Amino acid sequence: MEETGNEVKMVTEQLNAQTVDEAQGFDGISTQQTKPLGGPALYKKLAAMGIKQISTRTAGFDMFDLNACRDNGITVTNVTVYSPRAIAEMGLTHAMYLLRRIGDYTSRMEEGDFRWNPELISNEIYNQTVGIIGLGNIGGATAQIYKALGARVLAYDPNKNVEYAPYVEYTDLDTIIKTADIISLHTPLLPSTKNMLAAPQFAAMKNNAIVINMARGALINTADLIDALKNKEIAGAGLDTLADETGFFNHEVAVDDLPDDYKQLQTLPNVLITPHVAFFTQTSIRNMVEISLNDVVKVVNGQHSRNEVRL
Repeated sequence: MEETGNEVKMVTEQLNAQTVDEAQGFDGISTQQTKPLGGPALYKKLAAMGIKQISTRTAGFDMFDLNACRDNGITVTNVTVYSPRAIAEMGLTHAMYLLRRIGDYTSRMEEGDFRWNPELISNEIYNQTVGIIGLGNIGGATAQIYKALGARVLAYDPNKNVEYAPYVEYTDLDTIIKTADIISLHTPLLPSTKNMLAAPQFAAMKNNAIVINMARGALINTADLIDALKNKEIAGAGLDTLADETGFFNHEVAVDDLPDDYKQLQTLPNVLITPHVAFFTQTSIRNMVEISLNDVVKVVNGQHSRNEVRL
């Protein structure tokens, strides 16, 4: 890094038991980690090598064992704000695709059917009630966009952020589940949020509801989602993340090797899947790298980072 005079080594593979030796001789690690790091022995090895800091270039940090990091004196930082609008815009893109039934039209057009079928008449965004679950930076940016488009915006978050109060009506989770036309997830993956949308929640939703997940795949029970879609309990799903994505997202794999749940979802015209690329804009990548590397420098030099992840 020319700005700080620190040595930086580039490694294309993710951090794991096979690549950990690449960190030998360094003080900190900046990583775009998507898979779980590994067991306690790996954290002990990192500490023995002198690693003081792991900086993930993501908002999520569930791939790290924070207890193991603490026990081995390793500080973890994340990048909570790299470009909230990038994620918000992708969520809106998914919602508009589904709301305007583009997948259904495309499927019929491929079979030569170009008719204006009354079954496919769609709605407009200003007539929709949007429910945002998790009103942090990304949820807040999402709320602002939908509000600007004229939608009614409901929000649920245990911590009510006054910054976004002008754009939302705060309510409880059950109200969002039962009344929203578009439900957009923006929460971290925690034990309390895993499978927060499952069969009971889908059954309680409106039949025209669209579910958007730009956060973590395991927030949704995928098998229950597939059932809800096939049984027409909900109208559609826009997914930038899946619970079992780490084996194939950002990889080139044989089609036959794709997991069954992905294959089932991909065949449905009322489902839109992107491979965890909502963040993938020029602005986001630049900010991720700069913030992550700066945090490494701060922590290894004994300074505090406001992005430190705490238990």
